[in-house]
Amino acid sequence: MSTPVNSHPANLKFSQEIKLLLQRLAEQPLTLGDILAETSERGFSLVIALLVLPFLFPMPPGLTGPFGGACLLLSMQMILGKRSPWLPKKVANYKFPRSLSQVILQNLRCVTRILEKITRPRLAQIANHNWTWRLNGLCISWLTVLLISPIPFTNPIPTVGILLLAVAAIESDGLLMCIGYILTVLISLLFGFIGYALWMTPGLLPKFIT
Repeated sequence: MSTPVNSHPANLKFSQEIKLLLQRLAEQPLTLGDILAETSERGFSLVIALLVLPFLFPMPPGLTGPFGGACLLLSMQMILGKRSPWLPKKVANYKFPRSLSQVILQNLRCVTRILEKITRPRLAQIANHNWTWRLNGLCISWLTVLLISPIPFTNPIPTVGILLLAVAAIESDGLLMCIGYILTVLISLLFGFIGYALWMTPGLLPKFIT
């Protein structure tokens, strides 16, 4: 029987929670189901952040689909107003490879150093509103669709937006959520421009892929 993931105080900052979680993952394989069972509502944002963090760095082959699919499923539950996350048994039983956990842990310092400077509880009326939870889920779902789209070299762009919204939810930072919404619109416009450029020059995409 595994030790509870959330055996540390619930008021830890995002960077501390993710670091402790990744250290545990490096010590012993944990399933996504284990993490969700112990973190409850905060598990939505924690697991979404954990799933998209690898997209900031070169991803091992074959993980984009499963990670993106799990992130999309969780964010769609947020749209429906669910507060207790659920994943299909096959996905919930996925264990993070120890090597992947160690790679994420090594690269995490750069990310958390930035996030620690910009996040804190603000605009509580926005952060804690029921419809904000659903809007966060909608934005994360859309950004995840862009994340798993077959446009090369674009993975880190929607990842930044997803991370901002996930961290804002954990930290109850309404201002950061508003910035995340604006960034979602800007990212959508950027992908629309890229998609239009590829549609106008259909021979360009195969050159990137090959």
